Amino acid sequence: MLKTCDINIRDPFVLLHNGTYCMYGTRGATCWGAASGFDVYTSTDLDTWEGPFVCFENDGSFWADRNYWAPEVHMWNSAFYMFASFKNETRCRGTAILKADSPLGPFAPWSDGPVTPEDWECLDGTFYADKAGKPYMVFCHEWVQVGDGEVCALPLKDDLSAPDGEPRLLFKASQADWVRTVHHSSGMKGFVTDGPFMWRDKAGRLLCLWSSLSASGYTQGLAVSDNGEIDGHFTQLEPLFTGDGGHGMLFKTACGKTLLTLHSPNSHLNERPLFLPAPEFL
Repeated sequence: MLKTCDINIRDPFVLLHNGTYCMYGTRGATCWGAASGFDVYTSTDLDTWEGPFVCFENDGSFWADRNYWAPEVHMWNSAFYMFASFKNETRCRGTAILKADSPLGPFAPWSDGPVTPEDWECLDGTFYADKAGKPYMVFCHEWVQVGDGEVCALPLKDDLSAPDGEPRLLFKASQADWVRTVHHSSGMKGFVTDGPFMWRDKAGRLLCLWSSLSASGYTQGLAVSDNGEIDGHFTQLEPLFTGDGGHGMLFKTACGKTLLTLHSPNSHLNERPLFLPAPEFL
């Protein structure tokens, strides 16, 4: 058994299924280089965990060999779909979709490579279905390519196997007044967008969690749609967390409490999942 403080992952994502919490994330040790798979941890109390259990492993036939990032698992039409980011030397980073019959896997490739645009550097795709049941993937167009990082929405086919239209810009990183410039090793500078996640609050507003860098380090941001849907105009609200942590998501516990989970601190091999009570309005 492991305690939460023993688990070194980035980008934690929690799915509650049949009374068990399943937690996924980017493997801390292989985050920035060669990588081969993802794990799932299970718990009934969000304090002690069993695992890690491998839920996806490249058998040598998968297209990506590095930067296995930010796995999320969503239930859709009685199956489980993993949205995760990948890269290899000859292809842009992008989010691909994998499928399994169980939240524990094993997950197998479902989309034909990334569903994000082939010539875009992208990451951190998340699932969203609108009120009419239309599925979308919300993702980041990376700042290393566009300078001012973007959050975009891409319609998906009903079986989540491929895009069903073109990406639409939701907002840019610089629209948040708390975001600070970052510098790439290439000499490029710009503004980061990471980790979008969609949530409808108690008032029915559609919110987008996302992350960037502020004066205090990695920061959990929040934006709101003006019409309550994915095609609305998004404006920036006050950040949810400014203590050098981010790439967060919200979920309901078994007793109906809303929690925010994110990784903190944002430093290699020191990242840990953090569980926080969500603000009352969420």
